Order: sequence, then structure tokens, then C-alpha cells
Amino acid sequence: MKKALLIAAVTMVAATSLFAKSQNKKVFLITMDQMDQHWQNVNAGCEKAVAELGGIDYKWLAPDIKDDNKQIESINNAVAGGADVILLAANGPNAVTAALREATSMGVKIIYVDSAADFPGEQILATDNKAAGTTAGREMLKALKANGVNAGSIGIVNVNAATASTVAREAGFRAAFANTPYTILETQYCNGDATIAKDMAANFVTQGVVGLFGANEGSTVGVGNAIQEAGGAVVGVGFDKSNMILSLIDKGYILCTMAQNPDVMGYEGVKTAADVLNGKTITTEYVDTGVSVIKK
Repeated sequence: MKKALLIAAVTMVAATSLFAKSQNKKVFLITMDQMDQHWQNVNAGCEKAVAELGGIDYKWLAPDIKDDNKQIESINNAVAGGADVILLAANGPNAVTAALREATSMGVKIIYVDSAADFPGEQILATDNKAAGTTAGREMLKALKANGVNAGSIGIVNVNAATASTVAREAGFRAAFANTPYTILETQYCNGDATIAKDMAANFVTQGVVGLFGANEGSTVGVGNAIQEAGGAVVGVGFDKSNMILSLIDKGYILCTMAQNPDVMGYEGVKTAADVLNGKTITTEYVDTGVSVIKK
């Protein structure tokens, strides 16, 4: 009887141990917001990799709007939910660092997608935003010159002054106009809201600008809508790819957009997460996920 009980007890311990080892690891995606199709595509890439790899419990958390405190709350919720890895698109370089420090002290690994914070992570998967911004500027320059517009003022609608990715895009865009007869006006910030961006772009149009640059999806949609209302006399160049932006390009109100590969960010981010969870050393600190120029 004692022998039978001992065998049963050993069997139960072994089964419990096996169950513990078979528990899926938890990976959370935390983006800047849920508004932009860009983040939906990052999520789609993550879901594809999770389906292929198996063994991962995955969840997308994000604030409804771009808000530092809400993103911090999302990070804290992920940690409380037992996150092993957080894929993060940081709103800004500094706002979430305390939350990330706390997360890593609990053993959570951080991988950045699209935009990094000023805090060490396992890897950054993102667009070379400065180079892409320069490409956007050069496309606008070519169009202006082709239209016989050899001087004038240009407006920029950006997200904010802190988000590393969009700040780099603006820097690249401005670099394309260095030592040219064009004047770039003071940047206006819309926090990624297309309605606010439209009003800002419309104000630029009333100032007589010859070109408008939108630094993300919401900004670009706002720029395109303002140009449409103004009759299409301004050259608009944008960033990101969504159905609305593609429609504005097709109608001729946006010349082109710099299309990132958000699905690649998500897909490769989850694969990196799996490598980290399996104890592999990540030797590549930065992965350029590429950009394409989409025109009509």
C-alpha cells in the first residue's frame, strides 16, 4: 500500500513538473495607441509569428490615444499579467523608463518595435526614420521643381516633439531642404490626431505654403484632407500606409507616402522574443525593417 502511494505521489510530482514546463510564455505588444492602422499591422505580424511558433500566449495592449501615463499603465498591466517579454513602441524616450526599469527588475525582457525608449532592450526593429524622412523631402523637391515652383514655404505636421521615430523623420525631411530656396516653417504638433492635423494643415495652406509633410499616419491623413479641401494646389508628402492614405494618393491629394513594414516589425519582434525566451544571445541590436515610396 505504501509502495503504491509512493508511486502515485512520484507520478503526480512528475506530471506537475511537466505541466509547469509546458506552460506557454507570455508576450505582450504595447503600442503608442490603437488608432492607427500601422499598429494594427504590427499586431497582425505578431499574430502570424505566434501562430507559426506556438508555445506563446500573446496579447496586444495599447492606450486608446497617445498618452504617456496610459502607456505606463499598459506596461504595468503587462507585468501584472505575468509578461515574460514586452514588445514596445515607446511614445517618447524618457516617460516610460521608470516603468521599464521596474519591469526588467521582475525579469521581463524588452524588445522595441518602431520606436525605442532611452532604456536598454534586447533589440530594436524599426525603420531608418531619418533616411526615410530625407527620401520624403527629396520626393517633394522633385515634384515642386517639376511644377516650376522653385521657392516658397513648407509646413510640417508632426506627432510631438518627443517620439524618437517621428522626430528623426522630421530631421531627415529638413535635411533634404538644406541650402535650398525653400523655407520650412515652425512645426505643428497634432499628437497623431487626423482631425487636429487637418486644421493645422489648413492653417499652413492659408499661409501660402507650397508643400506639406505629414510625419505619421494621422498627420498624413490630415494633410491630405486639408489639401483636398483647398483644391489640391499644394504638394503633400506623408508617412505610413493606410487605406485612407492610399485613397488620398489615388485622388492626387498626396503625392506619395513612405510606407513602412509594420507587419515585419511585429513578425520579427515575436521571433526575437522566442529566441530570448529560449536563451539565445541576440547579437543584432538594430534591425532596419525597410521603407518603400508609394505613389499613384
